Amino acid sequence: MAEKVLIIGSGPAGLTAAIYAARGGLNPFMVEGMERGGQLMITTDVENYPGFPDGIMGPDLMEQMRKQAERFGTRIISSDVTDVDFSVKPFKVFVGRDVYTAESIIISTGASARWLGVEGEERLRGFGVSACATCDGFFFKEKDLVMVGGGDSAMEEALFLTKFASKVTIVHRRDAFRASTIMANRVLKHPKIDVIWNTVIEEILGDRLVSGVRMRNVMTDEVTDRSTDGVFVAIGHTPNTRVFEGQLDLDDAGYILTEPGASLTSVEGVFAAGDVTDKIYRQAVTAAGMGCQAALDAERWLG
Repeated sequence: MAEKVLIIGSGPAGLTAAIYAARGGLNPFMVEGMERGGQLMITTDVENYPGFPDGIMGPDLMEQMRKQAERFGTRIISSDVTDVDFSVKPFKVFVGRDVYTAESIIISTGASARWLGVEGEERLRGFGVSACATCDGFFFKEKDLVMVGGGDSAMEEALFLTKFASKVTIVHRRDAFRASTIMANRVLKHPKIDVIWNTVIEEILGDRLVSGVRMRNVMTDEVTDRSTDGVFVAIGHTPNTRVFEGQLDLDDAGYILTEPGASLTSVEGVFAAGDVTDKIYRQAVTAAGMGCQAALDAERWLG
């Protein structure tokens, strides 16, 4: 028998959708993915989520959301969706060899960190190269680190790294950050943080561990080597939509297109919420709001 609502993904959007769908009597079924909880699982202090005046750890927030969804009857499996077929009704969702059918789908698969794509990066990933300061910063006590990026995420990660590192040098390809003024000012005033402007990383150096970076000034083309104990990358995210290519309308960057002011996608009965469709706000609270929206849209569509 087909599920009423099948939710793909388990970040703030997916779990909020599950809470609302469950309370609406839709008995939702969630394929949470092997990276359960989304990006908040690699975030330490969440200080801007309403209701937590003293802040909360990202994993703790997601665990509370998950328990709440389960309390109201959401059934969850920890697997990745490998394929979908939205051309048939009920819709088909493939999880390896298993096939699940559903009358409606809510997609909340989020986005994943982008990498530089330079020589040495993949080889040294986990050996001094990281895209998650909150996961790996602890291992770099009193070390000299490089952070690549210029947005709010890069600012937050750089500030977090100062809790452990002796020095953090931000390498940015432009002459100004695109981060919010308040975050940029915090970084520029921090005694442990330096900035190298108009510069890109061309190679990450090291044998078994990161030992340095090769940088190029984009204005002068001058190439210099700099020693460092670690390289942290915060240059944006890519929406996790590969499995939906050819099934839904996506924009040029791969984000799922939805109707303005709603969660409806190009396929009737399929809804999207959170960072998989939002490249502007990308906040836990907006993702949660979109998850609520998607559940209500699905409930109304199901009648």
